[in-house]
Amino acid sequence: MDHFIDATLSDISRRGLIKKIHVLEGAAEPTVIVDGKRCIQLASNNYLGLTTHPKIRAAAIEAFSLFGAGAGAVMPITGTMTIHQECERSLAELKGTPAALLMQSGYSANVGTISGLLGPGDVVISDETNHASIIDGIRLSGADKKIYPHLDLNTLEQHLEDASGYAKCLVVTDSVFSMEGDIAPLPEIASLAQTYGAALMVDDAHATGVLGKNGGGSVEHFDLQGRVDIQIGTLSKAIGAVGGFVAATKGVIELLRHKSRPFLFSSGLPPSVAASVKTAIDLIREEPWRRQKLWKNSNFFKNGLKDLGFHTGSSKTPITPVVIGESNVATEMSERLKGEGVLASAIVFPMVPELAARIRTIVMGTHSQEELTDALGAFERIGKDMGVIS
Repeated sequence: MDHFIDATLSDISRRGLIKKIHVLEGAAEPTVIVDGKRCIQLASNNYLGLTTHPKIRAAAIEAFSLFGAGAGAVMPITGTMTIHQECERSLAELKGTPAALLMQSGYSANVGTISGLLGPGDVVISDETNHASIIDGIRLSGADKKIYPHLDLNTLEQHLEDASGYAKCLVVTDSVFSMEGDIAPLPEIASLAQTYGAALMVDDAHATGVLGKNGGGSVEHFDLQGRVDIQIGTLSKAIGAVGGFVAATKGVIELLRHKSRPFLFSSGLPPSVAASVKTAIDLIREEPWRRQKLWKNSNFFKNGLKDLGFHTGSSKTPITPVVIGESNVATEMSERLKGEGVLASAIVFPMVPELAARIRTIVMGTHSQEELTDALGAFERIGKDMGVIS
């Protein structure tokens, strides 16, 4: 076994695929200390900077005092507390659905929903670049799968035509794709699903709190209330905590309470987390300026990278990839950026295809323009020195 492990790790290293863990010496703020060096943080999903908000800290502390450190059991037994139910009601209101269900992570939400609702004799139609948790959920369900090329609506429709013989058909797509930062054409996908009698599930992980007039995500952004059957989300990105959720009809939620294995066999979220989430949702809805600042910062930084000559793909969101190509080059560039005080992670295979390695950047609404200007300067110097830009 040791020989196999050593050989495998050696191959991973040779291909430039070693993923270094960056350990922060403090909170996930716009600037962080890593390995004793202060860096501008461009690798966080903390879009709105809510992880350290005073009201959220206070809510977590109060819930900790009232309810204790943990839920004490899985949620279907005695691991559901009043604060969990309050949090679920807030999530349903944010997403514009009749009900919501807390899950232990966004990964668990996708896996547990697909495998809980579908089985042999059913089919899932999925975008080829959907999140790994969607892929794993399809595998666990035992349902057949049909994959369409990224955003290829013609192939999606062909798969829908071919799915007429299945008991249930579910179309699944990310709303914002985490590696490209592009947005799925949800109105067209929803129309196709409705035409062919398929259900539609959207993973809104990177859209909740970021898109929509009130931060409700992609369904609110496209005004598709009532036309998307299931919305999946995480609590660890714009909401700034940890965990996941499903937002849907009361029937779907009740069925998942009985059939979603991650829900049935994992302890409930700590009550302090549920209180944090509920408070974060209030801030997202009541303070739209946070989203406005995020988009202002995102456009400033994205345009700056493009003006320098970097290839930023098809991003339309605060996720802005700097596409490099070779994994070794991306990994070296990430390390050199850190040396100049910019924390921006290299994303390599298997997170992206071979020869599609990139530096993925995500700005925060709490960054200052001076910080982003300094980061652009580091990208320019290192990009020119390494021959990535001319």
